[in-house]
Amino acid sequence: MPKANNDSDKLSKRLRRNTAEAIVDFNMIEDGDRVMVCLSGGKDSYTMLDMLLSLQRRAPINFTLRAVNLDQKQPNFPEATLPEYLQDLGVDYDVIERDTYSVVKRVIPEGKTTCGLCSRLRRGTLYGYAEEHGFNKIALGHHRDDLIETLFLNMFHGGSLQSMPPKLKSNDGKNVVIRPLAYCKEKDITEYSSQRGFPIIPCDLCGSQANLQRQTIKQMLQTWDKESPGRIESIFTALTNVKPSQLADRNLFDFTSLTVDRNTDLGGSTRPAEVEEKIVSWVPVSELTTH
Repeated sequence: MPKANNDSDKLSKRLRRNTAEAIVDFNMIEDGDRVMVCLSGGKDSYTMLDMLLSLQRRAPINFTLRAVNLDQKQPNFPEATLPEYLQDLGVDYDVIERDTYSVVKRVIPEGKTTCGLCSRLRRGTLYGYAEEHGFNKIALGHHRDDLIETLFLNMFHGGSLQSMPPKLKSNDGKNVVIRPLAYCKEKDITEYSSQRGFPIIPCDLCGSQANLQRQTIKQMLQTWDKESPGRIESIFTALTNVKPSQLADRNLFDFTSLTVDRNTDLGGSTRPAEVEEKIVSWVPVSELTTH
């Protein structure tokens, strides 16, 4: 078999494995689920649909998939592209028509970032459609790099330590959002999309905004990845390995009730408790266990 075919096969298997692991780890899809697959026409959502269709054929449970596209009435939007693609695949689909483009252009001043309002309008429309049509899961195409970028966006510009969770219940409790590509790398998705020749539909609303904050974060992470291989993997692992007692959120951890336990053995020390008490008054406990 030619090397190119071998590489392609390895890539698709890796993406499927990563997708399956995320689905299982977070119990994203259960028996009998009706999953609304949000298809924007970008590389991520095309890949997500491909992965879900592939896994659906092998899954030990039964669930249904329906692709849903939101036509936001952007200029020059190729309305026939997605229906033709989905018809060729034999995938059930719906197209929702909402002129959110005009709303965004009217509200957001020229040159300002449109993504915030655009995403809120899009999310509201999709949530309402899912509830109205009986879908109990909404699948979005955010990948591992999206989760990491969002972490830094919130840290740098929002003053909060949060990202996009792989699974989320909406604030009103009426919808559950899943992100099956949460473990997938963007570079894998980009390569897979190129190999599959997906009919990509660019976003004319915000795609030309060169100075988006997310783009700045993306460039920062790409630089880190080149200069310090493995750093991005470590950052993502940190998202799954949170220690609330080592942060400073008083709503997340009960710092006010912490008291000294004089009988606690500090790092295996054999010193009497009264001696330990004296040492603690001079140096932090953390330094006593440092070797």
